[in-house]
Amino acid sequence: MSHSPKNLDIKPAVLTISGHDPTGGAGIQADIEVLTHFGCHPCSIISCLTVQDSSTVHRLIPLKADDIIEQAKVLFDDLPIAVIKVGLTGSVDAVKAIVKIIQLHPNIPVVFDPVLASGDGTSLANIKLLDEIKNTLLPLTTVLTPNTIEAAQLSGLQHDNNEESLGKALLNTGTNYVLITGGHSPGAVLRNHLFFNHEKQITYEWERQSGHFHGTGCTLASAIAALVAQGQSIPNAVALAQTYVNQAIKLANRVGKGQLFPNRIQQ
Repeated sequence: MSHSPKNLDIKPAVLTISGHDPTGGAGIQADIEVLTHFGCHPCSIISCLTVQDSSTVHRLIPLKADDIIEQAKVLFDDLPIAVIKVGLTGSVDAVKAIVKIIQLHPNIPVVFDPVLASGDGTSLANIKLLDEIKNTLLPLTTVLTPNTIEAAQLSGLQHDNNEESLGKALLNTGTNYVLITGGHSPGAVLRNHLFFNHEKQITYEWERQSGHFHGTGCTLASAIAALVAQGQSIPNAVALAQTYVNQAIKLANRVGKGQLFPNRIQQ
């Protein structure tokens, strides 16, 4: 008598497409930690390699678009992907590849953390890359999670720090939900703003934690993706993900000489 094994608790698969951070503090490794924490099965495609430490990104090493597309094809042929999470793209070719992948699977939600600079402000995107993201990737994005600086760059409103203007401009690109995070704005209270249906809907307030942190954007976007994959509505996923990130920052560890790493594997 033969027994075939059954997985009675099938985990939803989430595909993360992002950069590789050798420190493990951000990028693909951070995404995998978050997805595992929330009971998802992480699949990953690396968009670019980086020369990076806990203080800054020294260099990007782009990967070929054809290789990114080929990896996605075999994944989608094999696994039921519930959500696609996109992080650091690193090159125009990578954006084109990601867009092609999303277009082939139009019913899968896309959570996009537009990593345009490292934690110390070093730029990771030139004008051509910004334009490619704005014109092709944003219209396919379900949830966009920029900080205020990234929101200004992507909206074209470089000299407008009003979150409402930024949020509405980004919604006009075709993105369904925009969560603008306030970590780069001054003050003891950190405010995040969620926009959808062409106007600001929800403002979240958090006590600002002291210190500088590595990979908080990756952590937030991956948590939203995981929660959506687990069946949460997008507004619920956005709210729950922020609570998780706030706790991860409170429990952050000093691993290297630079920024603190959020504790993503929480009990």
